[in-house]
Amino acid sequence: MPETLYDALRESHETQRSLCRRLLRSRPGTRERLDLFTALRIELAAHAAAEERFLYVPILMDDRGLHSSRHALHEHHQIDELVEDLQSLDPRHAAWLKKARELSQKVHHHLREEEKKFFQVSGRILTAAKKTQLARQYRRDHARMRRELEAQ
Repeated sequence: MPETLYDALRESHETQRSLCRRLLRSRPGTRERLDLFTALRIELAAHAAAEERFLYVPILMDDRGLHSSRHALHEHHQIDELVEDLQSLDPRHAAWLKKARELSQKVHHHLREEEKKFFQVSGRILTAAKKTQLARQYRRDHARMRRELEAQ
């Protein structure tokens, strides 16, 4: 059975969950904390860009997916803002960890909601062939975005 877009997205979702857990367990002021935050920041950005292009946009074009897509885009924006906030804080201080917890909670909430609600809505809109095609496009764009972000 060919890979669907949802398979590819879930793989990134698991990476995000793992990075969030590891980040919150990391010790203040360590290279590990900085490296984990960088990895999470890059994964979130690459995933969001590719997901918006190859899942949200096609679903926005159908009236049945309009509300769900707008909501998911809004949550991506909130996550982006939390990442920006974290970049301005000192990772050795308690305020940074508090903001990191907030980011982790928002990421986990978004992923859960997407997998339990949005995937079902979009699954009724997209054909099987489209889900397979979008998986390939998502993977290519996600990898390209990761390379670009890692080079910055």
